[in-house]
Amino acid sequence: MTDAEFEAAIAALQDWVGRERIVEDEIGLSSARRIAGMLDIDPASLKQGDALPPHWFTMFFPDIAKQSDIGPDGHPNKGVFLPPIPLPRRMGAGRRVTINEALRIGTPAIKRAIVAQVLPKIGRTGRMAILTMRHVIECEGRTVAVDEFDAMYREAPPPGQPSPQTPPNPAPTNGIYADRVLLSSALVFRYSSVTWNAHRIHYDADYARSEEGYPATVQNGGLTMQLLLDAALKRAPGRLAGFTARLARPLWVGDTVTLCGAAPVDGKMACWATDKDGNLCATMELAFA
Repeated sequence: MTDAEFEAAIAALQDWVGRERIVEDEIGLSSARRIAGMLDIDPASLKQGDALPPHWFTMFFPDIAKQSDIGPDGHPNKGVFLPPIPLPRRMGAGRRVTINEALRIGTPAIKRAIVAQVLPKIGRTGRMAILTMRHVIECEGRTVAVDEFDAMYREAPPPGQPSPQTPPNPAPTNGIYADRVLLSSALVFRYSSVTWNAHRIHYDADYARSEEGYPATVQNGGLTMQLLLDAALKRAPGRLAGFTARLARPLWVGDTVTLCGAAPVDGKMACWATDKDGNLCATMELAFA
């Protein structure tokens, strides 16, 4: 496929933009307790009717595909839920979130999943496509949160070749805390379980190395964002009203991530994550009401 043919293939997907589907979730007590346990919170501390931490909406409303609709990478096949982008590899890239209120255990809610944008990119590391999904979370007729999530689709590396990576950048030096978390296989597996994510790069080392060119199983970017938020909210100056996040470099399962943040200024707080070598892997800015 030439670059022109690739761009034409992405242009042909523009009729997907604006498509919407609804995902229902009862916000069940057992689901909330599984999430709590995964995050090292006493599951029994959660009761029916409790308000959940405001950013936990990202761990509900999974896309539940039939087993026959799962592709070789563990994701649902192209076209089942998302546009059939003609590139084989998919990873999270970033998100922009506004939060109005929190979900409550036992109060059903819905997610409106809207295809917001599909863009081609041709850069130093090859052809890419950026898919932006807009997730509108609603409960009892109110908008709980709006989450715009970017996923990056990339070409497969040549057989036996490593996956190209973004050159490392140094992390900021103005942090007021540095929390270290081991990205154990069990933690990443449990996060993938509660979010119903079967992407094989997160648990199948042979697949991650041989098919996608990674040196090890890959940390789930959603979990990195979750851990960044959890660390920052221990020092929060108010109610979380939203955040933006960008994933810069992969983290590997089994390594330790360091979660850092600067002092809040004017109702905002800058946070970041570094790998075991001190390279910047993710950035986040929180906004507080």
